[in-house]
Amino acid sequence: MSETSVREAEIAVEQKHVDIVYARVAEMRDEAVAMRTRGDELAHGARNEAVFEQAAMLFERDVMVRHATQILRTLDAEHEGLVFGRLDSTDGETMYVGRLGVRDGDFENLVTDWRAPAAAPFYQATAEMPMQVIRRRVIRSTGHAVVDIDDDLLMPESRLETMPVVGEGALMASLTRARGENMRDIVATIQKEQDEAIRAPWQGVTEITGGPGTGKTAVALHRVAYLLYRDRRRMGGSGVLVVGPSPAFTSYISRVLPSMGEDNVELRSLSDLLDGSAAARVDPAPVAAVKGSLRMRRVLKRAIREAPADAPTELRIVYRGEVIKLDARDLAAVRSTVHNGRRPPNQSRVDAAEALLEALWRKADSYEDFPVKRADLVHELGERIDFHRFVVMWWQLVTPAEVLRGLSDRRRLARAAGRVLSRSEVDMVADSLADPSAGWSVADIALLDELRVLLGRPPKRRRRPEHDPFAPVHTGTGRRADYDEYSHVVVDEAQDLSPMQWRMVGRRGKYASWTVVGDPVQSSWPDPAEARQAMDAAFGGPRTQRRRFGLRTNYRNSAEIFALAGRVVRDVATAEQLPIAVRSTGMEPVIRVCADVNAVAVGEAVALLGVVDGTVGIISATSRVGGLRGAVEGLDVRVRVVDGLESKGLEYDAVVLVEPDELIRESTTGPRTLYVALTRATQRLTVVTSNGEWP
Repeated sequence: MSETSVREAEIAVEQKHVDIVYARVAEMRDEAVAMRTRGDELAHGARNEAVFEQAAMLFERDVMVRHATQILRTLDAEHEGLVFGRLDSTDGETMYVGRLGVRDGDFENLVTDWRAPAAAPFYQATAEMPMQVIRRRVIRSTGHAVVDIDDDLLMPESRLETMPVVGEGALMASLTRARGENMRDIVATIQKEQDEAIRAPWQGVTEITGGPGTGKTAVALHRVAYLLYRDRRRMGGSGVLVVGPSPAFTSYISRVLPSMGEDNVELRSLSDLLDGSAAARVDPAPVAAVKGSLRMRRVLKRAIREAPADAPTELRIVYRGEVIKLDARDLAAVRSTVHNGRRPPNQSRVDAAEALLEALWRKADSYEDFPVKRADLVHELGERIDFHRFVVMWWQLVTPAEVLRGLSDRRRLARAAGRVLSRSEVDMVADSLADPSAGWSVADIALLDELRVLLGRPPKRRRRPEHDPFAPVHTGTGRRADYDEYSHVVVDEAQDLSPMQWRMVGRRGKYASWTVVGDPVQSSWPDPAEARQAMDAAFGGPRTQRRRFGLRTNYRNSAEIFALAGRVVRDVATAEQLPIAVRSTGMEPVIRVCADVNAVAVGEAVALLGVVDGTVGIISATSRVGGLRGAVEGLDVRVRVVDGLESKGLEYDAVVLVEPDELIRESTTGPRTLYVALTRATQRLTVVTSNGEWP
């Protein structure tokens, strides 16, 4: 029997089981619809019942409808490629593995959920430790149709002659598949070292490190799905937050968790982690380095103590025929006293009023021949409308945006900075904040969040204004009004977070467990020691329980592509920090030396579109991105143009890298950003440069 005939026969065998599963899923769906309908009928019948009976029936209705809706949502989410694996064991048993558990009407197992302990051998069994698994089969489907299978034979000595083995292994087959706009889940091809990190306990901090292509992001996302499956009450109640480096990254990973039935997890980038304040740009690296440093917290704390520019500098009030005056020095002393109190400024207006009244009493008491009782003065002036108007103007409630934008004034910023920032750093930061039309930068978001906490939320008003800059904005995406009650926080590309960004993320995980993913070699932050200190503080201190997993296998890049990438970081990375590429294609990277690099880069991208089935990425320094995007507009939706930082976490079938020397020059960490850009391609890499001596 030919290999093709064997494959077709085995596909037919798996199709038969898959058909049974989908038929059972259809029954389960019908049952859930009937349950929801019954719940609605209960609500209708409750209208004519007594109050207590009505409440009980409505509660039963809510539980029934909620349960039915959850079942329907799960069944709908898991419909595509529901069954993807099969294990044949030495005990003669066969177990199918899939995206959710399915039992027939007699409670016999049809599919085991991939997250269940019983499914662990599908990922953990190896030829060295087969765990009684003879054959592991990966089933690939389109819709309800099985289109291919691939087998791994783990115990050849136990294989019966009637057990065929098809294909060369599922992992290698999956590595050559075309990349699209979104990351795919890897539930069918999780490897043993990845599975160990996925199934680690939820408590404390789980750190996952590894070089490009090791599957760190996929592992972190599958870990979220696993934790929600194993402990949904703890994890699902307060929610899970996934933080990525950029909107492009969060868009890329957005379908992974929903494909596994988890659609209540928040995905946020560092640029939109603060509701109501989205970043529109990225600062140049030197500016971002200043804004991200912990020094900025000292600058902000001083900035909020300054009086607003339009605040009155003198208080003159007539009391019983005598003018009582507080000059600028008196008011500055009162302001300092109030700021030294225990409440944040936006909650201290009453304290400010009381301190002003006390200062007025002391001033009046110093006047000769002006006898007045303290209680009388405080009571009478405290009731006067002119005094209250002064307090409102002098102790203004300010927003984080107003304080940060105010630092575009060099003199104001210099006063707040003192000796914390150099003159050149003051100039850089002030210039970056000078144009409101440019919008906030990614680094600004962490500063706004810091100011949100330092300023405090204003006292509640009877009627909230239409725009409350302190209130999170409801976006219809499940985002919540609280910032510190997530049960689990995932941080991807953690090596790039600035200390101020760690403070912002840490507030969201005050009571959370953590999964942290990163690679020191890819770091774009120039002071890793300061960032590590801030990260430890975000986790609750160095005593927090931690576990670490290192991933060493590069599944993305061919050996030829990674050999070039490894050369550019050989002076900043050890051999142990670089992963090992496991496949070779025989296609070396192409290096094109030319003068008009943009035009040649676009031409190379067009040529690659005819070679690969998936996406083509053009990666350049930030200064070139605008021109390149204009050049490829209308060309092909499969072409993407990003800068070095935006490319983090992404992957393409082919990459055109433009002027590698420029990526090095714009980075504060040398060749690390270039290393990131060189490791985005799965199949083809072309470097376009005007430097005839590169690399």
